[in-house]
Amino acid sequence: MKNLIMSAMLLMLLDFSFIPAAVSAEIKTLEQLLDHVRKSKSLETAENRQREQRFIAERNERKRLLAEAVGNLKNEEKREKKLRRKFDENEKILAKEEERLHLSMGSLGELFGVVRQMAGDTYAILENSLVTAQNPDRTETVKKLAIQKSTPDIEQLENLWISLQDEMTHSGKVVKFPASVVSIDGTETEQQVTRIGVFNIVSNGKYLRYIAETGQLVELARQPSSRYLDIISDLENAQEGMHAAAIDPSRGTILSLLVQTPGLGERIQQGKIIGYIILAIACIGLLIALERIIRLQIVSRRINKQMKNPEPSGNNPLAAIMSVYQKNISLDADSLSRKLDEVILKQIPPVQRGISTIKILAMIAPLLGLLGTVTGMIETFQSITLFGTGDPKLMAGGISQALVTTALGLVAAIPLILSHTFVNTKSKQIIDILDEQSAGLLALQAEQEKA
Repeated sequence: MKNLIMSAMLLMLLDFSFIPAAVSAEIKTLEQLLDHVRKSKSLETAENRQREQRFIAERNERKRLLAEAVGNLKNEEKREKKLRRKFDENEKILAKEEERLHLSMGSLGELFGVVRQMAGDTYAILENSLVTAQNPDRTETVKKLAIQKSTPDIEQLENLWISLQDEMTHSGKVVKFPASVVSIDGTETEQQVTRIGVFNIVSNGKYLRYIAETGQLVELARQPSSRYLDIISDLENAQEGMHAAAIDPSRGTILSLLVQTPGLGERIQQGKIIGYIILAIACIGLLIALERIIRLQIVSRRINKQMKNPEPSGNNPLAAIMSVYQKNISLDADSLSRKLDEVILKQIPPVQRGISTIKILAMIAPLLGLLGTVTGMIETFQSITLFGTGDPKLMAGGISQALVTTALGLVAAIPLILSHTFVNTKSKQIIDILDEQSAGLLALQAEQEKA
């Protein structure tokens, strides 16, 4: 009994401890406390019942959603199986249709490949053609056909045919049209240009070059010889009729290579100092030969004139011989022979002067050319030693010097040898004439002594 009372008091104290301060102030007796506990229990029971009902409702909702999701999953799995079967059937149908298409097309696939290849080749021709300088938009259709992956239609094939026919037609026409031309100094001016087929394009008497990358007409840095430029000037000024013209069948490639072709001055510069020495020797030798030729011609003319005159006149070797003969006509033949030989020996050096010099120079020129060849090959081998043989341009300088000096040596030696031969022959003819005339005078003196 005592324990029961203590337990009840402990429960009341615990319950009382959870009562708010405002309510606990109103509870004065145990009956009020019991009443309050009963009311609180009723409220808690109602709240628990509501919470339990809410939990049950949520559980039922989730069960419904789960059942709905499971149903949808089964439906989708059935739909997946159905679509998969349809996909497999379509794959089989597609394979059959592709095989049927391949059989139906036959060689059309190869034909269309050839068409695209032809379009690419045609585009390359049209892009670099001189006609494109006049009509820049003519390559767009062919370019699209060359790069497209789909099968070309009839219109595209006709455009390709028309483009080829247009190029062939323009290849036989001479057309004048205004265009922008870039000169050598870089200035761009509007000029009237003349297109000769698809081979050359000219303006103001000069050849031009078409640069496909920039679409510009550029004046060649080095023009052909004057005889070709004169023909071009006549063609530009012509209005009708047939006219001669020099064309480049490579469509400007050969003319563009003229810039890389060295001229005469550049060739000589490749010979360096030895080349200049050879040219100096050639000039000196030719000047000496020219002076000797002129001098011997004058002497030969004077001698021929003197041979027609029995009396010595003028300044020439034969006149000197005849003068000595007339002054010593009273001497015997032997004494007169020695006098005439003395005069002839005095006249020979002026006649033969410079001939040996020409001969020596003619011998030195090819030797200097050989020296230049040796030095050029030495430079070539030095380049090979330093840089190897990977780049031929590194060896081109030494090889050029070797070949140019050899050529210069031969070019100098050949005219010098010919000049020496001519001068030597002419001097021998003069000396032979003097000997003949001297022998004639001695024979005349001998006949007079016998008489």
